[in-house]
Amino acid sequence: MRSLTRFLFLVLLIIGLLTLWEYLRQWPLFSRFTQGNQATQQLVLREVTALGKLELVRYTFKDIVEHNQPRAILPNARAVLIVQGEATGCIDLTHLTAADVQTGDTIVVRLPKAELCGWKINHKQSRVYDTQFGFMDESALVSGAYTQAEEQIRQSALNSGILEQTRQNADRILRPVLEKVAGKPVKFRY
Repeated sequence: MRSLTRFLFLVLLIIGLLTLWEYLRQWPLFSRFTQGNQATQQLVLREVTALGKLELVRYTFKDIVEHNQPRAILPNARAVLIVQGEATGCIDLTHLTAADVQTGDTIVVRLPKAELCGWKINHKQSRVYDTQFGFMDESALVSGAYTQAEEQIRQSALNSGILEQTRQNADRILRPVLEKVAGKPVKFRY
């Protein structure tokens, strides 16, 4: 019975010290004990790909993301991020063929469907606001929060109508150019 009491006391002491360290390590007093990072790289070009996507609109988002990692025994880990990201709408012109262009008094061009061609987080303008109870898995906690934020950017772009805005910008940008070159009115179909 006595050894069980000592064991429980030791476990509670360790948990208490880890919790105390999580709060104290963010103080400026402890920053002088951290070491600088060093990295070496060797970059090799693997592939060159021809692109045919015409980017027509870019949405920029700023969001506050709260990511929780539930745990069975320890307190739930939590990270709060301030994230800035962007999503880009485009049309892939590599799918356009000669059969997609019909000439006559009016030129009719059948354009490919608008698509979300990219979404990402701008890590230079994003930052970790706070982490709690990350202990040894803090990098995995922050990585999970960034993954959740990136998916939220994609979904927010789709919900905000980025595909419709891409079609409108294709009409606004491409139509005058093609009409000037062809000397005829141009209509788009998707």
